[in-house]
Amino acid sequence: MSTVLQQMPARTEPSASQLAMAYSVCRGITRSRAKNFYYAFLVLPRQKRQALCAVYAFMRRCDDIADDVSVAPRERREKLAGWMDSLHRALSGEPTDDPILLALTDAQQRFNIQVGWLDQLAYGTEMDVADWDGAEGNAATSGALTVTYRTFEDLRVYCYRVASVVGLVCIRIFGYRDPAAESLAERCGLAFQLTNIIRDVKEDAAMGRVYLPQEDLERFGIAASELATATDSARYRPLLATEADRAREYYQAGAELIPYIDEDSQPALWVLLTIYRQLLEKIAGREFDVFTGKISLSTSEKLAILGKGFLKRLA
Repeated sequence: MSTVLQQMPARTEPSASQLAMAYSVCRGITRSRAKNFYYAFLVLPRQKRQALCAVYAFMRRCDDIADDVSVAPRERREKLAGWMDSLHRALSGEPTDDPILLALTDAQQRFNIQVGWLDQLAYGTEMDVADWDGAEGNAATSGALTVTYRTFEDLRVYCYRVASVVGLVCIRIFGYRDPAAESLAERCGLAFQLTNIIRDVKEDAAMGRVYLPQEDLERFGIAASELATATDSARYRPLLATEADRAREYYQAGAELIPYIDEDSQPALWVLLTIYRQLLEKIAGREFDVFTGKISLSTSEKLAILGKGFLKRLA
């Protein structure tokens, strides 16, 4: 993927109506696809909310390209490279009619988001693409595993790109002054990603992706190939409980992060942290039975958290 921004003779600025339309598209994508993040965004000031919707829409496009099993892995990598080249051209001032790129370019300039972070997000989703054609789509029936991690440190590289970098982008938009916020944001992102990994372990394995470190699987006598068709949650409970304890340690960084960011954004971070922590505890409360159905917070549970977030904003 290209990481060099070509110099353009002049930047073409979109009109106010074009930007409004672009942000509206990103908001629609976020509302329909971001089942947890969108609730936190609602308690942000408008410009910050718009910027995060643009970032989410960009991430969603990367994920959708990487996850499209109807397309061969080589072609998915080519599509990701083309998408990132389009982003770099837009950031350099080249005109674009893609609403996501229009909105993201405006947000990047407005909040000084590092372009390298956006690249890292794309590199992270690329790690989900198999190394050889025909490897995905029937992983559950063939037993093929195309994405695995030997150790937790190996997994951290992936989590940094797809989650910790998101934390860094978020706090840049939220606003902060103390550099100590950055390491806390990275750890907070890791907590969110570990929660997702626990929740989606069976679904991911069915796509050939096992994010639980191989060293942890071996410790509990579990083969990665079991996870796609697992039904006996009791067998996997000790393993997932261990991963949940690891996530809880990282969630502590989120609590420590809140005072570091601008006051108008603190309620949003509180909402996001509370939703994800309650999701983790809901999974634990169901004894880590993530194999017979997807566990999530209900809309009423999320709205209750959102209501408390609005009260914090008004306080």
